[in-house]
Amino acid sequence: MNIQKSYIYGFAIMLFASLNIQCKGNQKDDKSEKETDIQKMEITSIEKSAYGTTPEGESVDKYTLKNQKGMEVDVITYGGIITSLKAPNKNGLYEDVVLGYDSLAHYTKNNPYFGAIIGRYGNRIAKGKFPLDGTEYKLETNDGSNHLHGGVKGFDKVVWTAVAIKGDSTASLKLTYLSKDMEEGYPGNMTAVVTYTLTNDNTLEVLYEATTNKKTIVNLTQHSYFNLSADFSKTILDHEITINADTYIPVDATLIPTGKLADVTNTPFDFRVAKMIGKDIQAKDDQLKKGLGYDHCWVLNNQNKGFKLAAAAYHPESGRMLEIYTDEPGIQFYTGNFLDGTLPSKNGGTYAYRTGFCLETQHYPDSPNQKDFPSTVLNPGEKYTTKTSFKFSVK
Repeated sequence: MNIQKSYIYGFAIMLFASLNIQCKGNQKDDKSEKETDIQKMEITSIEKSAYGTTPEGESVDKYTLKNQKGMEVDVITYGGIITSLKAPNKNGLYEDVVLGYDSLAHYTKNNPYFGAIIGRYGNRIAKGKFPLDGTEYKLETNDGSNHLHGGVKGFDKVVWTAVAIKGDSTASLKLTYLSKDMEEGYPGNMTAVVTYTLTNDNTLEVLYEATTNKKTIVNLTQHSYFNLSADFSKTILDHEITINADTYIPVDATLIPTGKLADVTNTPFDFRVAKMIGKDIQAKDDQLKKGLGYDHCWVLNNQNKGFKLAAAAYHPESGRMLEIYTDEPGIQFYTGNFLDGTLPSKNGGTYAYRTGFCLETQHYPDSPNQKDFPSTVLNPGEKYTTKTSFKFSVK
């Protein structure tokens, strides 16, 4: 009897010990899984490297933002230029989908705004002048008689101060530039801050901020040229574009707005349903003739809803999809009409006609001279803030 009790007691101890070990093992497994989840969540990084020196002797750095999925974005401090953006195709292959150059020398010599931050004013201002509180300001003219994308030396041609910011699941680069009073003709010392943030859902967020000590105008944007095929020898005519806009802004022969808005219905400018770029680009249309293709600003719908889906681009062969969200009132769609085969491609060869497209979120062109367009005035004590997101996926 005593032997039997002893046997039962011993067996109970062994069973308890076994359960205790198993429980601890499960706890260890749970802890390990949680640690792995945290590690996965935090696999974002920012790497800094030297990129070169400008002709003026200023050092330029490159920052590479990476997320856990494998998306990478390269940004240089010269012009805040996105020199490379690797997004996945339907087979999971990450490839560069933005036009650009292999060296700083090319960016400083002949750059049609590849990947750059544009300011103080994105797009055109007629005759390079505008009125503000009874004073007419004269800007540098660099597009015939007009002012384009900030002038002769806009924000795309200056070196920005950079600060890398590493979050738990994001990688950010904060760029700052002080545009001094009367630079390129603009009044006020204006501090511009542009923050690029790469998230783990393959979204690149761009936050624009600005303050000034004197009344001025501002209209910042990002000027990346996309080719979702990742083959820069191919045109973008097979890309499908959607633009959430019922109206667009017609222009004159110098691409300055006429001041009127036009309905897109039954015109080549109707992209409310996804349509290949090449479908109507050769249509006999006065506006397409003036722009040498699409080079117009669309008036986005649902402007009272703030941050909204503005446009999308899809490349059926690669499966890449780009969605653009913004709180801006307009978006400029440009189809690389001035690419002429003279600029060197980073993949070898040259950038031919229509091998890249731009979708630039912004206020309307020439707004300071158009009384019916939304204001682009920034006052002292105010803060200019706007956000655009570029979300990449596959389908």
